[in-house]
Amino acid sequence: MDDRSRQVEQFVREWAAVEQRGDAAFLEGALTDDFVGVGPLGFMLNKQQWVGRYAGGLSYESFALDELKTRFYGDAAVATCHQEQAGEFQGNDVGGEFRTTLVLVEGDSRWLLAGWHASPIAGAPSFLSR
Repeated sequence: MDDRSRQVEQFVREWAAVEQRGDAAFLEGALTDDFVGVGPLGFMLNKQQWVGRYAGGLSYESFALDELKTRFYGDAAVATCHQEQAGEFQGNDVGGEFRTTLVLVEGDSRWLLAGWHASPIAGAPSFLSR
């Protein structure tokens, strides 16, 4: 694994730990100003809304990423992974398993998260199993 891949992997693991513990201050510095998060139900959150989720009632019991694969495009990286989480938002269950895509940009010798998208994992469509 090369140095950039290790840096991205370290950033993604740290980001997952921060999400689990609800560290809004870390997120404030780890997201680009034009960050967009697209949730598994199609909602979109900007940076301010993403960071504000914890004050709004989000809490995780667990938040884990694995199967990380990263591709680089100049000073950008696209990482795909498996995300598994347990938690609640305003009394509603937010647990589940997802395929997640993270878009990262490199600047000032560090990586920042510019985008996040999650899709729930479901059974494969019948046309794929033929």
